[in-house]
Amino acid sequence: MTATQSDQVAGGDAVREMDILVVGAGFAGLYQLDRLRKLGFSVQIWEAGSDLGGIWYWNCYPGARVDTAAPIYQYSREDLWRDWNFSELYPRWDEVRRYFHYVDEKLDLSRDIRFETRVTGAEFDEDAHRWLVRADDGSTARPRYLVMCTGFGAKPYVPDLEGLESFGGTWHHTALWPQEGLDLAGKRVGVVGTGASGVQVIQEAAADAAHVTVFQRTPNLALPMRQESLDEDTQGRMKEEYPDRFAMRARSFAGFDMDFIPRAAADLSPEERRAGYERLWQEGGFHFWLATFQDILFDKESNDTAYEFWREKVRARIDDPALAEKLAPTDPIHPFGVKRPSLEQNYYEVYNQDNVALVDLRENPIRRVTGEGVETADGVHELDVLVLATGFDSVTGGLTQIDIRGTGGTTLKDKWAGGVGAHLGVATAEFPNLLFIYGPQSPSGFCNGPSCAELQGDEIVDLLVHLRDQGLTRIETEPDADQAWRRHVADVVATSLFVKADSWYMGANIPGKTREILNYPAGLPAYLDKWRESKDAGYSGFVMK
Repeated sequence: MTATQSDQVAGGDAVREMDILVVGAGFAGLYQLDRLRKLGFSVQIWEAGSDLGGIWYWNCYPGARVDTAAPIYQYSREDLWRDWNFSELYPRWDEVRRYFHYVDEKLDLSRDIRFETRVTGAEFDEDAHRWLVRADDGSTARPRYLVMCTGFGAKPYVPDLEGLESFGGTWHHTALWPQEGLDLAGKRVGVVGTGASGVQVIQEAAADAAHVTVFQRTPNLALPMRQESLDEDTQGRMKEEYPDRFAMRARSFAGFDMDFIPRAAADLSPEERRAGYERLWQEGGFHFWLATFQDILFDKESNDTAYEFWREKVRARIDDPALAEKLAPTDPIHPFGVKRPSLEQNYYEVYNQDNVALVDLRENPIRRVTGEGVETADGVHELDVLVLATGFDSVTGGLTQIDIRGTGGTTLKDKWAGGVGAHLGVATAEFPNLLFIYGPQSPSGFCNGPSCAELQGDEIVDLLVHLRDQGLTRIETEPDADQAWRRHVADVVATSLFVKADSWYMGANIPGKTREILNYPAGLPAYLDKWRESKDAGYSGFVMK
């Protein structure tokens, strides 16, 4: 491989040969570009959006903001964080975009990024050991390696709602929100879904919409965000802790600067347990989820104690007892924490407002969308704006929506139709030189994004350097290694409570999708240990030529 890129003219357009084509300009893709370029690889990013940021290009709906504290929702390099200040502990989408522009100015990334270039297909050339990659604008490339950094939320899920196209108002999925924005003031707004984006839109719309109708299937076990403004003095004090906080990421289950308490809730007295819960609750953010007692996600009785504490805290904020039962049911619909909790600021208080109403879809399902609004069993809810906060075909969807064909001509979508097989969550047999970061059965949705981008990203970089140094041009996984990894992931998750919920973690939010865990459930340190085991054994599980 060389550090130069060559163009071949075919059909009036240039076919660019390069060492590595990275798909996606979010945290993971940009990290790959910077590291690989410095190591002498010829590399380019193709990005479907018009700007940097990955999901933070697409996430611009009202109220969109990060649910990870700013200190570790950024790259860990001191030359990047030393002079950058977020204004809030949990930054808004537009400030995250400004951060990416700052990184671009520092690292000069955009010169090797092709924007508004959505990859539509790729075929592996067995003779040349290269991919032929196609984009929707007619672009083609022949990289040696194709590194997919599409993230877990690259394919928005729009449910099959009868009559949706007949709606006379405006409708948008939160992940496909118009870049110019949409003013909800004075409008009758309907929100379908109460996941992370739904909670954020509902909070925002409740402030100035004429009316907000929330269509809820499953209540969100949301946690208090504890938002803070950050002045320069506060930032300076926080930055003294940054090196230690970044170092902790590789030692914590989810790549955060917090981890589980090495004690079981079941072993404590009710008073000790409650005191622990109260401390975590006041800390805010994900502490009540990811820095809690070590048995909460494994033991049903211990999990019930966490749910009961959560329910008590939430119900105290809702005036109407009947509404409180729908938002924080007496009996949990699923164990606490086995669906990703959203962080909220005043989510439960907005239901005390006269301009906010809840429709329980378990009791009153949607029949169809009409020209006037959404029809349920009790009539039509008239709307001006319909917001679909209905999530994603997560983790695998961003990959399988692309026509990627391996050595036998089979598409990745067809290969994984009955379930994922991907050794270490980074590659799969019969698809040589195709690598995933933040992919299926890697830490992915269980991990802080920037942490995974760097820590898993480093392993991918090391692998590519190894191939170059050894004079190798082809790598894929062994079929047995794919299946062994699949069994390992299934065995681990079977010991947890995650299997008790129909979540996107399990692929259960998409009709017809195989129900299986899509993220590595043993935690980031265990995952990195598995990488080290493979590397120490000469990259066991991979076949290289």
